[in-house]
Amino acid sequence: MKQSKTLQKNRVSIRLNILFLCIFLSFSAIIIRLGKVQIVDGEGYKNAVEKQENATVSTTVPRGQIFDREGEKVVNNTAVRTISYTKGKDITSEEILKIAKKLSKILEITEEDINRLTETDKKDYWMQLNKEKMKKKITKKDEENLRKQNIEGKEFDKKIDELRRGRVTAEELNELSPQDLKILTIKGRMNSGYKMTPQIIKKNVSEKEYATISENLSEFPGVDATIDWERNYVNGELFRSVLGNITSTEEGLPKENLDYYLVRDYDRNDRIGKSYIEQRYEDVLHGTKAEVKNVTDRKGNVIQTETISKGKNGNNLIMTIDMKLQKAVEEILEKQLKAYKGSEPLLDRAFVVMMNPNTGEVLSMAGKKLGKKDRNIEIADYALGTMTSSYELGSTVKGATVLTGFETKAITPGTNFNDAPMKFKGTKEKKSWKDFGIVDDLRALQVSSNVYMFNTALKIAGIDYVPNSSLDIKASAFEKMRYYFGQFGLGVPTGIDLPNETSGIMKKENYQPGFLLDLAIGQYDTYTPLQLAQYVSTIANGGNRLKPQILREIREQTTKTEDIGKIVKSMEPVVLNHVDMKKEYIDRVKEGFRRVFQEGDGTGVSTFKNLPYKPAGKTGTAQTVYGGDDNSVGKDQEGNRVRCYNLTLTGYAPYDKPEVAFSVVVPWIINDKGNKVNSIIGKEVLDAYFNLKNNQGKYAN
Repeated sequence: MKQSKTLQKNRVSIRLNILFLCIFLSFSAIIIRLGKVQIVDGEGYKNAVEKQENATVSTTVPRGQIFDREGEKVVNNTAVRTISYTKGKDITSEEILKIAKKLSKILEITEEDINRLTETDKKDYWMQLNKEKMKKKITKKDEENLRKQNIEGKEFDKKIDELRRGRVTAEELNELSPQDLKILTIKGRMNSGYKMTPQIIKKNVSEKEYATISENLSEFPGVDATIDWERNYVNGELFRSVLGNITSTEEGLPKENLDYYLVRDYDRNDRIGKSYIEQRYEDVLHGTKAEVKNVTDRKGNVIQTETISKGKNGNNLIMTIDMKLQKAVEEILEKQLKAYKGSEPLLDRAFVVMMNPNTGEVLSMAGKKLGKKDRNIEIADYALGTMTSSYELGSTVKGATVLTGFETKAITPGTNFNDAPMKFKGTKEKKSWKDFGIVDDLRALQVSSNVYMFNTALKIAGIDYVPNSSLDIKASAFEKMRYYFGQFGLGVPTGIDLPNETSGIMKKENYQPGFLLDLAIGQYDTYTPLQLAQYVSTIANGGNRLKPQILREIREQTTKTEDIGKIVKSMEPVVLNHVDMKKEYIDRVKEGFRRVFQEGDGTGVSTFKNLPYKPAGKTGTAQTVYGGDDNSVGKDQEGNRVRCYNLTLTGYAPYDKPEVAFSVVVPWIINDKGNKVNSIIGKEVLDAYFNLKNNQGKYAN
């Protein structure tokens, strides 16, 4: 009996121990679980309760600046006080409207900004403000008609909105007050772009606006007061067309290149270069974006930001252009256009290109164009025209004709022809501007003999001149001449580091044999002022066709105002091709060019002889027809284009050690007799170059 009680007591004890063990293990599990919840998963559960989310977004960095070759600022960034808004993921239209109403009491919005609102913007806003009235604009019959068309779901809602919008009257829109329109403008900017991406509400805010908002950010969820930048073109319109432009945040990425930029971590509303230098060197100027982590509350409002990466500012560009020389050249062009406009009704533009013939660096690239605004004459920058517009260049190309003759064995140095009128069956007489008698290649260049070039072209085509004969010239002769012209840069892309260059016009339709003679004197194909400068540079340096370059160096951006930064990359001269001709051939043409400017009755002697910088070059006059935009002056009574002349000039200096090459093109002159506007411009731009060199020690390298 006693043993039985002891056994029973032991069983109870074991059961109690098991029970206590289970209770202990259960409490241990609970404690461990609580510890994990609090310590390990605590932040996550806290975020879940508060619906906090982290999102990393990219923010822009200052764009690289642009300097001229002397380190003078040409394009920089101006700091601007800015109010921006980052739209949360779950924020509603009503919540955005509430913030916009608060902001409207602080921010001034211009009439110009309000006027950008569309009728659709106003109707949508009226509908948001008048929900009860809006509902009454749709009948059951409207809904039935849509359902009969099997329109359901989101498409149904969309169609209903369209019907409502269409039924908002002008009288109802007039109910919107000036304050309503101000709120709508702000709300529209807050709604633009994408969620979690900062959108600019207003730039250039006043100190008061900036301070009021920055001190009360807690009242404006998602709103931030920041310092942004705007592009500043220091010299106004000087060289403006070549510098290019950037898009606004409203424009953002261009649709045609959207994918290209998106895969390179751009956002859709990023500002990018959209033309010329700003576009060509976008990858250098843009920099690497900063990365910011935004912490949002349960409504998606940004409540905290943390910088993850500061990013890297865009690099600076150092151009080959000298802005002081550019300014001087542009002023010369403006002065001459104004001086001649009264007596030359067709004259509306002029161009100059100046290059270092040994490196390809473009020192000045200038164009000016006359236009009318409110019946007043205005002069606009047309520097782009030096590479995007082309003209017959006349006798300036005769150096290429002579060199083609040498290389094809059509002529040799010293070959003579009798400069007298040439007669061909069925065509007008072909002659020089006067009869020169027996001339060799040097004399032909010096006095600009057309007849010498005609005979050379015939020899290139394998034909001897026979008076009153018919010409039988094959297309291959054109191809041969154009090939050698292209070796010097005429009729082919120059390779300049800018977009949208034209190669000129090679006329290939309706070939007539006599056109080869016109090609030989620069009165058939068209070329750009930049091609003319590359061509003469190739002759000046002995046969290297160099790529014209606008960019000299890439440098790091620095916070020091006067510092242009450390060199990242220096651009080296690029030889596109070496003209495969004997040195004596090129030297022969260079001697002819020297005589044009320096000896006897050379066509440039009256302007260039005895100048201290000893220039050489070639004058040109091309017969053409008016090709401008002004039809009120460009056609005769029968509606035909008026015949006129292009006055051109090209050369280099000094002739024995060239350091600068240049081209001048002045299209559509009526009176070519005694008109030396091309030579006047040429002399004045060379004077400007050497004055800057001698007085300021420029162009040492």
